[in-house]
Amino acid sequence: MSSTAPTADAAALPTLADLRAQLDHMDDALHDLLMRRAAVVGEVARLAAHGKIAFRPGREADILRRLLARHQGGLPRRALPRLWRELFAATTAMQGGFVVAVGAPDPAAAYVACAREHFGTLTPLRAHASPARAIAEVSAGAAAVAVLPLPQEGEPPSAAWWTTLLHQEEPRLHIAARLPFWVPRTEGAPQVQALVVAAAAPDPSAHDRTLLGVELPPEMSRTRLAAAATAAGLAPLAMILCRDPGSAVAHGLIEVEGHMAEDDPRLAALAERAARPLVLGAYAVPLQGDAS
Repeated sequence: MSSTAPTADAAALPTLADLRAQLDHMDDALHDLLMRRAAVVGEVARLAAHGKIAFRPGREADILRRLLARHQGGLPRRALPRLWRELFAATTAMQGGFVVAVGAPDPAAAYVACAREHFGTLTPLRAHASPARAIAEVSAGAAAVAVLPLPQEGEPPSAAWWTTLLHQEEPRLHIAARLPFWVPRTEGAPQVQALVVAAAAPDPSAHDRTLLGVELPPEMSRTRLAAAATAAGLAPLAMILCRDPGSAVAHGLIEVEGHMAEDDPRLAALAERAARPLVLGAYAVPLQGDAS
């Protein structure tokens, strides 16, 4: 006669109720860690920023790179940047006063969606029809950062917002990040690219690029500008020339590898060949696909 009693192996298998109890326990443990992390972040902000709003895109980039380098298992790697971006936004919001200004003629609101994705769903955000309005908000202290369209070759001088950073009075504004931080994009995600401007110098990460602005004689060619940068010890990754008809000067935007300081001797060497080179800022290089 056959027996219906469970075998020892079957009795040892966890039930659905057991697995759900494990998940409840892990959720509680995760919540405890999140609360502990928030407390430590509060202490870091108090000691390091002396009451100022902490915006450390370089450190945030390095945290994500480190976590992705150690990641294993079935949780999609692309989930980590999404989870931690919300965590960064939530702990920044603890300090209060962090407002994002988006400046772009953007009927489809793609730049707003890009900013929301990066800075979190609960971060206050104001949309403006022009980069100038968003920059003015940061200059006045009404917003912590401005999200602006990525500069493009051939755009009209009125759209080349980066040229204003060459002549910015105090507080000095800097390019501090590039969005989105994870590419390629999934279906339905905003497809635009943007730069983030803040009233603080960018903090370095393990893999950065610097953006230099320079004033030029209006007749200076791209070839001559590239030669001047190369002769100064810089290897341009990309360049944009902006010429405003009737203006006495043209403007150039040069992207180079690494994080350059204001006192980098290569700037002085470039100044001998092109007027007023200035570090406009730097950004952590976005993550590509499944690369860590």
